Amino acid sequence: MSYGPRPWRQTNWDWRAAANFMLGGTGAGLMITESFVQNNSPYPVMLALLLVAAGLGAVWLEIGRKLRAVNVFFNPFTSWMTRESFAALSLFVFSSFGLFFDSKAALVAAALAAFAFVYCQARILHGAKGIPAWRAPETVPLIVSTGFAEGAGLCLLFTTEDTALMLFALAVVARAIAWSRYRRAVKSAALEPAGRALLHVGGAAALLLAAAGYFVPELRPLAGVAAFATGWWLKFALVTRASFNQGFSLPRLPVRGTR
Repeated sequence: MSYGPRPWRQTNWDWRAAANFMLGGTGAGLMITESFVQNNSPYPVMLALLLVAAGLGAVWLEIGRKLRAVNVFFNPFTSWMTRESFAALSLFVFSSFGLFFDSKAALVAAALAAFAFVYCQARILHGAKGIPAWRAPETVPLIVSTGFAEGAGLCLLFTTEDTALMLFALAVVARAIAWSRYRRAVKSAALEPAGRALLHVGGAAALLLAAAGYFVPELRPLAGVAAFATGWWLKFALVTRASFNQGFSLPRLPVRGTR
């Protein structure tokens, strides 16, 4: 690797880190949506927990010394990763309580923990000040709205409730707005293909399918797949493709004197 004024892509976070944002964000969004819809089936909640666990497991695979993962719980006042871990723990506790005791209140508490989880994920990226594509303030609403849209889309695979369809439409529109604001603030060629797919396939096409799904329920899952697949592509590109640092410059260089 060469160092100098030209930016280079970070290599510390790879597809395993991206998987945490992809799977964990979708799981959190599904849990939030489910708190509004509240199906009688336990499978959406179980899938949400599975996705969050799989995302965290992917990050654990990235650690060189696996047993040191417990150290993530020791810095709640300074680390968004620590806060993310506590939010995930709360999500599992409240969701399990809600499933075993059929408690709607516990599922609402789990949804709040899920929102805290995806918000912490967004702040983790925003806190990486050396990566221009991550440190922009617009990253936070983009990551949060993307997780919500992905989870709402996944929820359409489990229910035909109109509430889920309405939440899905709101989430997709919010995500499109968040991406547009982010794109104006951050110029990254690496994100353009995924961004276009997000707007055209995961935005316009998904909304058209959702509208048609109001009359033909069989089309709703297609809208959901379009939404969370394009969201995953964007987050994968953001973490692994657009993660260039800003490089550095040396305004003054030492000059060896001549005799």
